[in-house]
Amino acid sequence: MSERRAARRAAETAEGTAAVPAPGGPSRKRKRPFLVAVVATLGSLVGIAAVIAVVASVFVGGLARSYDAGKDVIADPFPSGSRPAASKGAENILLIGSDSRGTRGADGERAPDGRSDALMLAHVPADRKGVYLMSIMRDSWVDVPGHGNAKINAAYSWGGVPLTVQTVEQLLDVRIDHVAEIDFEGFKGMTDALGGVTVNSPTAFSAQGHEYTAGANRLDGDSALAFVRERHAFADADHTRVRNQQAFMRGVLDGVLSRGTITNPGRIQDFVTATSEHLAVDAGLDFPTLIGLGWSLRDARTDDLHTFTMPTAGGGTSPDGQSYVSVNTLAVQSLSQALRSDDVPAWLADNPQ
Repeated sequence: MSERRAARRAAETAEGTAAVPAPGGPSRKRKRPFLVAVVATLGSLVGIAAVIAVVASVFVGGLARSYDAGKDVIADPFPSGSRPAASKGAENILLIGSDSRGTRGADGERAPDGRSDALMLAHVPADRKGVYLMSIMRDSWVDVPGHGNAKINAAYSWGGVPLTVQTVEQLLDVRIDHVAEIDFEGFKGMTDALGGVTVNSPTAFSAQGHEYTAGANRLDGDSALAFVRERHAFADADHTRVRNQQAFMRGVLDGVLSRGTITNPGRIQDFVTATSEHLAVDAGLDFPTLIGLGWSLRDARTDDLHTFTMPTAGGGTSPDGQSYVSVNTLAVQSLSQALRSDDVPAWLADNPQ
């Protein structure tokens, strides 16, 4: 047994010695199949990444061109003179839904006497952990600079976007960083571009030939437009309407973040095109800024959109017979402080709706 082992070892030693090249002789390349496979795989991945980068840049470039070609830029959207101090890190974006943004005269100016039927302030905190979307009821009785007390939507009729921004800044004592105005046809276009939007209605009602049930409703463009505009069907009128507008915005966000949208470049393109055709923004809200804001909110989900309404205190009647909504002055003052200190979550905890 020991002799056999010795013979085998001698043979192995001889075989190993034969494998060693003689000094000065030709060297044999040692094969490393694992290393070759890794290098080949990395090369393939780099190639794929390069292709993806090119396709992505072309696609994003196309979105930028669609956004820039479709939208209007609002001339001088911000008031002159003294304004509240800018926030540190947080962003306040005023969203105006009107019935006349798309109606322009021969000189390209906005048609007079338009109405702002939806007014929302989007507060994006510095930590970018969510978005706080506050509705301001259109019949809120406030001081409109240069005009005295009136419903807040009168500011748009009298002075367009600049006076609306000035009125909101004075009311809340916070600076508006950006403003976006969309006409109501844009709500319809956004909905159809997403293939429909699901909203949760607090009550069943009818509007403009459409029927809505309490709970989830799948809407197309026409039924979405009727949904966000209706108020006569409700006992509390505008209170339910602003809740419906909030539900629509949540439904749009759901649609944008759905797998069926984010994996469908054509649908994204359609959404950007449909929205920008009915959109006007300040010059600072260009495509790179929009992309940057979106990227900073990349971890946010639908549940991170918090909707609420600016505090009110019942109703009243003006000397000339207008019915209006009274503002809860003390609650708005504390809300103003929360917006300035970027602590809206704490304010909402203390002021549940």
